[in-house]
Amino acid sequence: MKRILALCAVAAAAVTLFVLGRTAASEPITIRSTGAHYAVTVLIDGRTAEVRLDRGDADTVTLSAVMPHMGHAMPEVTTREREPGRFQAEGEVFTMAGAWELSVRLAGAAAEEVLTVKALVTD
Repeated sequence: MKRILALCAVAAAAVTLFVLGRTAASEPITIRSTGAHYAVTVLIDGRTAEVRLDRGDADTVTLSAVMPHMGHAMPEVTTREREPGRFQAEGEVFTMAGAWELSVRLAGAAAEEVLTVKALVTD
Protein backbone atom coordinates (compact mmCIF):
# COMPACT_ATOMS: atom_id res chain seq x y z
CA MET A 1 0.00 0.00 0.00
CA LYS A 2 2.85 2.39 0.84
CA ARG A 3 4.40 1.69 -2.57
CA ILE A 4 1.18 2.54 -4.37
CA LEU A 5 0.85 5.79 -2.44
CA ALA A 6 4.48 6.67 -3.18
CA LEU A 7 4.02 5.94 -6.90
CA CYS A 8 0.84 8.05 -6.96
CA ALA A 9 2.70 10.92 -5.27
CA VAL A 10 5.56 10.70 -7.79
CA ALA A 11 3.11 10.58 -10.70
CA ALA A 12 1.19 13.59 -9.34
CA ALA A 13 4.43 15.54 -8.92
CA ALA A 14 5.53 14.68 -12.47
CA VAL A 15 2.20 15.82 -13.92
CA THR A 16 2.34 19.05 -11.88
CA LEU A 17 5.89 19.81 -13.05
CA PHE A 18 4.92 19.09 -16.65
CA VAL A 19 1.91 21.40 -16.51
CA LEU A 20 3.84 24.16 -14.73
CA GLY A 21 6.72 23.79 -17.16
CA ARG A 22 4.41 24.10 -20.15
CA THR A 23 2.77 27.18 -18.63
CA ALA A 24 6.11 28.79 -17.76
CA ALA A 25 7.45 28.16 -21.26
CA SER A 26 4.65 30.20 -22.82
CA GLU A 27 5.83 33.49 -21.27
CA PRO A 28 9.35 34.90 -21.00
CA ILE A 29 11.19 34.50 -17.70
CA THR A 30 11.66 37.91 -16.07
CA ILE A 31 14.57 38.48 -13.67
CA ARG A 32 15.72 41.75 -12.11
CA SER A 33 19.16 42.63 -10.79
CA THR A 34 20.67 45.77 -9.32
CA GLY A 35 24.29 46.78 -8.98
CA ALA A 36 26.13 49.93 -7.93
CA HIS A 37 25.75 51.67 -11.32
CA TYR A 38 23.08 49.76 -13.21
CA ALA A 39 19.76 48.01 -12.68
CA VAL A 40 18.41 45.63 -15.32
CA THR A 41 15.47 43.46 -16.18
CA VAL A 42 16.45 40.33 -18.11
CA LEU A 43 13.80 38.64 -20.25
CA ILE A 44 14.59 35.06 -21.26
CA ASP A 45 12.43 33.62 -24.00
CA GLY A 46 13.47 30.10 -24.96
CA ARG A 47 17.18 30.22 -25.80
CA THR A 48 17.47 33.99 -26.30
CA ALA A 49 17.68 36.94 -23.90
CA GLU A 50 16.88 40.63 -23.81
CA VAL A 51 18.26 43.13 -21.30
CA ARG A 52 16.31 46.25 -20.38
CA LEU A 53 18.07 49.00 -18.47
CA ASP A 54 16.07 50.17 -15.47
CA ARG A 55 18.85 52.44 -14.18
CA GLY A 56 22.09 53.67 -15.72
CA ASP A 57 23.18 54.44 -19.25
CA ALA A 58 25.19 51.59 -20.79
CA ASP A 59 26.77 51.86 -24.21
CA THR A 60 27.40 48.11 -24.53
CA VAL A 61 25.87 44.99 -23.00
CA THR A 62 27.30 41.49 -23.37
CA LEU A 63 26.03 38.20 -21.96
CA SER A 64 27.76 35.00 -20.93
CA ALA A 65 26.03 31.90 -19.59
CA VAL A 66 27.32 29.07 -17.42
CA MET A 67 25.58 25.84 -16.40
CA PRO A 68 27.69 24.97 -13.34
CA HIS A 69 26.26 21.55 -12.51
CA MET A 70 26.84 20.33 -16.09
CA GLY A 71 30.16 22.07 -16.67
CA HIS A 72 28.86 24.02 -19.69
CA ALA A 73 30.00 27.55 -20.46
CA MET A 74 28.87 29.56 -23.45
CA PRO A 75 31.08 32.13 -25.15
CA GLU A 76 30.20 35.76 -24.57
CA VAL A 77 27.27 36.94 -26.71
CA THR A 78 27.03 40.51 -27.91
CA THR A 79 23.77 42.40 -27.91
CA ARG A 80 22.28 44.98 -30.23
CA GLU A 81 20.50 48.02 -28.85
CA ARG A 82 17.05 47.72 -30.45
CA GLU A 83 15.86 50.97 -28.88
CA PRO A 84 17.26 53.16 -26.10
CA GLY A 85 17.91 51.02 -23.02
CA ARG A 86 16.78 47.77 -24.65
CA PHE A 87 19.46 45.26 -25.74
CA GLN A 88 18.69 42.00 -27.60
CA ALA A 89 21.14 39.08 -27.68
CA GLU A 90 22.48 38.25 -31.12
CA GLY A 91 22.00 34.47 -31.30
CA GLU A 92 21.33 31.72 -28.78
CA VAL A 93 22.50 32.34 -25.24
CA PHE A 94 21.55 28.91 -23.83
CA THR A 95 22.26 25.56 -25.51
CA MET A 96 19.84 23.50 -23.48
CA ALA A 97 17.14 23.62 -20.83
CA GLY A 98 18.27 23.67 -17.21
CA ALA A 99 19.65 25.87 -14.43
CA TRP A 100 21.92 28.61 -15.80
CA GLU A 101 23.88 31.55 -14.38
CA LEU A 102 23.80 34.53 -16.74
CA SER A 103 26.41 37.27 -16.42
CA VAL A 104 25.35 40.64 -17.82
CA ARG A 105 28.36 42.89 -18.50
CA LEU A 106 27.39 46.54 -18.87
CA ALA A 107 29.81 49.27 -19.91
CA GLY A 108 29.18 52.99 -20.20
CA ALA A 109 30.56 56.39 -19.29
CA ALA A 110 29.78 55.84 -15.59
CA ALA A 111 31.47 52.45 -15.17
CA GLU A 112 31.74 48.83 -16.21
CA GLU A 113 29.82 46.36 -14.08
CA VAL A 114 28.83 42.70 -14.19
CA LEU A 115 25.47 41.61 -12.80
CA THR A 116 24.77 37.89 -12.39
CA VAL A 117 21.32 36.30 -12.40
CA LYS A 118 20.20 32.68 -12.13
CA ALA A 119 17.47 31.24 -14.32
CA LEU A 120 15.76 27.95 -14.97
CA VAL A 121 15.56 27.84 -18.77
CA THR A 122 12.86 25.66 -20.31
CA ASP A 123 12.22 24.68 -23.91
